[in-house]
Amino acid sequence: MSLKDKVSAEEWQTRVDLAAAYRLCEQYDMTDLTGTHLSARVPGEPDNFLLNPYGMYFEEVTATSLIKLTLDGDVLEDPLGLGVNAAGYTIHSAVLAGRDDLNSVMHTHTRAGIAVSSMECGLLPMSQHSMHFYNAISYHDYEGVAVNLDEREMLQRDLGPVNMALMLKNHGLLTAGLSVSDAFYKLMRLEKSCQAQVDAMSTGGELHLVPEAVSAHTNNQFKNRGTELGDRGWPGHLRRLDKMDPSYAH
Repeated sequence: MSLKDKVSAEEWQTRVDLAAAYRLCEQYDMTDLTGTHLSARVPGEPDNFLLNPYGMYFEEVTATSLIKLTLDGDVLEDPLGLGVNAAGYTIHSAVLAGRDDLNSVMHTHTRAGIAVSSMECGLLPMSQHSMHFYNAISYHDYEGVAVNLDEREMLQRDLGPVNMALMLKNHGLLTAGLSVSDAFYKLMRLEKSCQAQVDAMSTGGELHLVPEAVSAHTNNQFKNRGTELGDRGWPGHLRRLDKMDPSYAH
């Protein structure tokens, strides 16, 4: 019996979507060998989540290869026997355990993300993309490689009860969402915000920041749309992958 036949239809669809997100990160140059990770809570099983096998590149991840484990770290399904990245478990279990409203978490080490995470100013309100995160992004101080489970409490505290984006200082980016498509949309917006900030600052010219009132207004405009923007674009992402390499869905 295949894994698809063993799990619920909802879990299988989540596996397909999460595997697609891994492939999309590869397409959009948001990978770092085997050092980063994306996760999704298993529908109907709030204490279980899916994570990538440690050692597989993002371009290799499939729906079947994803590891299913509990928030306490017990492995339930590991088809390839590769186990998970210890830091990945720490980070993703922290967010999913601390926020039952969130169902997907994405963490990257991109050049732009690392650069902005190392700036004292943090993310600046200088682009329309960054308006998604105006007064809506949290910051977490660097504590070394995240293999100490005690760091989970600090991650939960720093993310807080509302925000869905976290900048890991001197480290990288993290977004979360109500679904895989929602978290991925936020990741793309945050990555583009960081790229634009690095590009603008590299000119050496004075930056024109969006006024506070306009920033707050624009952020509310995005918030009022909920998950619409991520949901609307997700089928197009899947169509693109289906044309290039549909193996992610297997």
